[in-house]
Amino acid sequence: MISIENVHKRYVTDHGAGKWVLKGITMTIPARRSVALIGHNGAGKSTLLRIIGGIDFPTKGKVDRLCRVSWPMGGGGLEGTLTGRQNAKFVCRVHGHEEELPRRLAFIQQFAELGDAFDQPVQTYSSGMRSRLQFAFSLAFDFDVYISDEVTAAGDARFRKKAAEAFKSMASKASVIMVSHDESTLKQFCQSAIWIDEGKAHWYDDLAEGLEAYKTKLLK
Repeated sequence: MISIENVHKRYVTDHGAGKWVLKGITMTIPARRSVALIGHNGAGKSTLLRIIGGIDFPTKGKVDRLCRVSWPMGGGGLEGTLTGRQNAKFVCRVHGHEEELPRRLAFIQQFAELGDAFDQPVQTYSSGMRSRLQFAFSLAFDFDVYISDEVTAAGDARFRKKAAEAFKSMASKASVIMVSHDESTLKQFCQSAIWIDEGKAHWYDDLAEGLEAYKTKLLK
């Protein structure tokens, strides 16, 4: 279960505090429930996803994760000056898997398909290479909830197919909180929806009802 309590978010720039992206979101995401985050571009979907994953923080409010939650799959959390292998070793040690380090490193290297680049600094990677490495990191560990921001869009068509199959297998054993512009992907993995509109969040037990509410608003 993930508890979101009165979460507000805005970003501060050189021009001062920006507008509120999220405005007082309060809800509970039940255990074993896969959820789609929906809304127009710029609505705050990815912002809320990062806050749930703990790589961004609310300006006000809090999130209590009463389960093991992954970082956002497919991006973020990499140290550019370290190689892919060094990043993988660091993540394994942070998660307390020192004894299983060789096996997990071998899995990450094999799945990410980076070749010699696995031993090159991550700052030299393309965005697709970074996404493949981050995706492999997530698969190497067991979480109760995986959070995904367009994760299966990384790489070429063959790798996207491989990622989608791996993601489907993983989602059968855990729950997912997902952002995707592909409605068929949301329908494949999610049962419920959180529609973010004008900084507020609306919960729908049924994904189809959430998508219908979102589409109806777009037509007005």
